[in-house]
Amino acid sequence: MNILQVIPYFTFSRGGDVNVCYNISRQFCQMGHDVTILTTTFEYDKEDTDSIVNLSMVPIEYKFNLALFIYSPKINKWLSENIQKYDIIHLHELRSYQNNIVIKYAEKYGIPYVLQPHASTPKHVNKSFIKNAYDLFYGNRIMQNAAVTLAVSEEEAYYDKLMNAKEVKVLYNGMNISEYDNLPEKGTFKEKLNINKPYILYLGRLDELKGINHLIEAFNLLPEEFSEYDLVIAGKINDYKKELDMLIEKYGLEDKVIFTDFIAEEDKISVYHDAELFINCVKYMGGVSLTVFESILADTPVIVTPESGEIVEKINAGTIVEYGDAISLKDEMIKSLTDNEMTRTQLENGQRFIRENLEWKTVSDKIIHIYEKVINGEKVD
Repeated sequence: MNILQVIPYFTFSRGGDVNVCYNISRQFCQMGHDVTILTTTFEYDKEDTDSIVNLSMVPIEYKFNLALFIYSPKINKWLSENIQKYDIIHLHELRSYQNNIVIKYAEKYGIPYVLQPHASTPKHVNKSFIKNAYDLFYGNRIMQNAAVTLAVSEEEAYYDKLMNAKEVKVLYNGMNISEYDNLPEKGTFKEKLNINKPYILYLGRLDELKGINHLIEAFNLLPEEFSEYDLVIAGKINDYKKELDMLIEKYGLEDKVIFTDFIAEEDKISVYHDAELFINCVKYMGGVSLTVFESILADTPVIVTPESGEIVEKINAGTIVEYGDAISLKDEMIKSLTDNEMTRTQLENGQRFIRENLEWKTVSDKIIHIYEKVINGEKVD
């Protein structure tokens, strides 16, 4: 099968969508399929994918980037010369310049496409005006003409259906589970960053929607007996850190909050494993978060909001708190840090589910099955 993956950027620092595109493409290539990733030169590093056999990377030069709407007009020439050789197209993200152009060529040459919005569908979270305007001209058409839309959760599927998606299938993102078979020695990351205290962890993008401010508020409310703990905020530094710094200064936590900046893949497991507790108190994340599963596999208990805890809540793999409720978050942090029996049960539940359902090979097999059905014009079961 000749597969075209389309994503507006390809840099691991951008997180989940790139991680998904990379891992399913790697699996497809191992199965013997020919895969092309059509992207842009925005933050692109060719070494990220050089080792994958049967994978072709096509980074199109971009002219400008406006809030990740990455204008790359030379994509037209490449598509006109190459798109006819592909059996199926897989669009990552809903709203992008690349999707606008690709669907025109897909329709012209009768090539079906699968859409994977990566939890970007909802309009109520942020940038509502821009999203509504885009959808009026492009987004609704992209969604409604997709042969299948892949939702990362039941929550995201609900929003996809509101946009009249033709067929929606819930497919949880996969993981490289074997990487967690032999965990690094406890203390590896702490030694690397010279951290001398037990710590509570947030790992992800620094963004106002991630609830990091509420985590800092809850951390500040912890009673004196938890004063030995630090708070580690791991993620690429950006302008939002200035707002967090003001909050940290307000509470006098300058010596207790540590920003690590971007965490390399080789360090990620040890970051989780060294933590006493992982917090993901986001406002919206489509119901499921990969970082939560990574923490569970690294044997670190989790506290999440419902917006990233769809599976966690179903299988009792962690603790759920409402977004923005710093007092409840503080109470649950205390409980998770002191009730070892509870957190051990939660971790065992989560690890069992992940190992049985979320291996990348399992997920990729399901996507290939969907591709085959779409190419043959059959209903996806």
